[in-house]
Amino acid sequence: MKERIRIAANILKNAKHVVAFTGAGISVESGIPPFRGIDGLWSNHDPQVLDLSYFYANPLESWTVIKEIFYDFFGKAKPNDAHKGIAFLEEAGIVKETITQNIDNLHQEAGSKIIHEFHGNSQQLICTSCSATYPAFEINLNKLPPLCDSCHSLLKPDFIFFGEGIPQEAYEASVKAAQNADVFLVVGTTGEVTPSCHIPILAKEKGAKIIEINPEESKFTNSITDIYLQKKASIIMNQLINLINIK
Repeated sequence: MKERIRIAANILKNAKHVVAFTGAGISVESGIPPFRGIDGLWSNHDPQVLDLSYFYANPLESWTVIKEIFYDFFGKAKPNDAHKGIAFLEEAGIVKETITQNIDNLHQEAGSKIIHEFHGNSQQLICTSCSATYPAFEINLNKLPPLCDSCHSLLKPDFIFFGEGIPQEAYEASVKAAQNADVFLVVGTTGEVTPSCHIPILAKEKGAKIIEINPEESKFTNSITDIYLQKKASIIMNQLINLINIK
């Protein structure tokens, strides 16, 4: 493992265009569980609350669960050393951009600037009628469902529900990032969610080296990954930064 970390650090240090690609696993150390798996959110909550058709038909029921999960619970989460490490590498000029499947805003809070949010962001609400947007903290979520100040229509979190497409701007930016990357740093994703799972594959096809940080093997590990670092993301990120020796 030590030798693989050393090699990975050297690759990152000498790369021209590193792209970080993150999934739910990077936020587990911040106290946010993944959606899937034994301890995932969907083991305790019905995922239909995030089905777009159900949301429109049952806004109060959906919003009651959404508030509990994404605002009462997730709202207390803080960036961990893996988020901070990616932001640090961006500031140092090594990581050029980050693609995230996460909606928790923790990359922004850690200090990352160039972020392509593949699934949107929970910290913004959007009107389902006039498309006005609001920072979530400005909306009183003790009164549900929340309504638009402008047209009094239903607000929804500005992230992707089941039945919605990927935001075009984020998708196109992610594809471009994959095509430009010479190193793709995959952190905390199972590689099972489509279509986001195709982005690292595209990077590999375009010649990028794939460095994967995951405590468990993913769909990428034995297919496209060049260097697999099997440990918690915060531990590996700190070790990589120490080896890169950025002052």
